[in-house]
Amino acid sequence: MMADRERMSGVRRGAHPLFSGGFTLIELIIVVVIVLALGTVFLNRVLYYQEMAEKTAMEGVASSLQSALTMQYAQTMTRGKPSDVPAIAYANPMDWLQSKPRNYAGEFYDPVPASIEPGNWMFDLKTRDLIYVPRSTSYFTPGKDGRKWVRFHVAVGYEPSLLPSLKQEPASLTSILFEPVEPYVWF
Repeated sequence: MMADRERMSGVRRGAHPLFSGGFTLIELIIVVVIVLALGTVFLNRVLYYQEMAEKTAMEGVASSLQSALTMQYAQTMTRGKPSDVPAIAYANPMDWLQSKPRNYAGEFYDPVPASIEPGNWMFDLKTRDLIYVPRSTSYFTPGKDGRKWVRFHVAVGYEPSLLPSLKQEPASLTSILFEPVEPYVWF
């Protein structure tokens, strides 16, 4: 009967009640440090993947604009007006889309990154570039201008005529691309 009572109380005869098998302070500190380290690694990965999702969304809009540019070019050539190609390069690419993205802030003349809220697009009326200002820039390296944004433009490539002739032959169009003004680094 005495053994049953000792078993139920959890205290053995001769054992000190303060050392009943709980956690020590050092064990608790080690567990807290491990949990904090895992939390830090997890938070860092979450922020990284969030930034990569933003990059993917930006590149998705750029890809849609490239498709719209191709359609604009095809429409111009179908109408038999290759002389209108420079006007395509001068236009605001957002006007080619059936509906503008929700994060399109509008047109600005010679903007600075602080002109709009991060995570938005804007069109620079001075340089005729479409600009994306990233929301998260921990893994983004700015270009030569040092500004944390990505500038896109329409690049039209021409190749001079190779046929010798008495009259001046027009250069032939070789490419029309919606591309970054300068390569960006966003890991």
